[in-house]
Amino acid sequence: MPVNADATSLDASSAASDGALPVNELFHSLQGEGKLAGVPSTFVRTSGCNLRCWFCDSYHTSWEPTHGWVEVDDIVAAVAEHGGEHVVVTGGEPMIHDGIAELVTRLSTEDYHVTVETNGTVFRDLPIDLASISPKLTSSTPTPDRPPAGGDADVGVWEDKHERDRLDYEALAALVDAYDSQLKFVVTARDDMAEIESLVDELRTLTSTHIPNDDVLLMPEGTTQEELAQTRDLTAELALEFGYRYTPRLHVDLWNDAPGT
Repeated sequence: MPVNADATSLDASSAASDGALPVNELFHSLQGEGKLAGVPSTFVRTSGCNLRCWFCDSYHTSWEPTHGWVEVDDIVAAVAEHGGEHVVVTGGEPMIHDGIAELVTRLSTEDYHVTVETNGTVFRDLPIDLASISPKLTSSTPTPDRPPAGGDADVGVWEDKHERDRLDYEALAALVDAYDSQLKFVVTARDDMAEIESLVDELRTLTSTHIPNDDVLLMPEGTTQEELAQTRDLTAELALEFGYRYTPRLHVDLWNDAPGT
């Protein structure tokens, strides 16, 4: 059973305003991925994304975005109700929203540890404690043979746009140099490793910050327990072979990625 199967109910309006963000859900659970896997955290999930990965595990924020516009004051108050020290701002792609600056600044002022989960295509100068950067590989691009995990959006429109926009080395390098960071790659098959190796090598030439292998995380693709079982062992083997870190997807392992987990 999820820690909290229902997202916190927030007063939301249908229109944007200054100091508001499109919030899909807000809930308290365990961090499922990355260096802080297993840490109790409050998640603020925004809607809207500039990419369209076919395997998106939150298609309700991208392919079929659902949300209400919520004032930052109300978001911070809802976070406080859950207690705890860790807040994860995720999406969608939270960095595309101007209101993210006020939210992260407010959370930092309240002494929360703030993780921002991002695809690495947008840089903002914010008080972020951990930038969880998930660069998108060629294998993420939607095609007619690989439609989105949810929804029936126009794959053809997004195929070219996603492939064109999925990597921004300038933004990636700025994020790595500005913040404590982790590079988190979704592994769909062994073929992904050549691209991961190339991307990490290229990024190492662009950053002044050393990127150790411990900060490169391999994560099995899968939005259900059944799907995850098909990629978990391979991803673990690749982490051992290439010397990178393996990261689980606890929310899938434990709760099958149910809403509010």
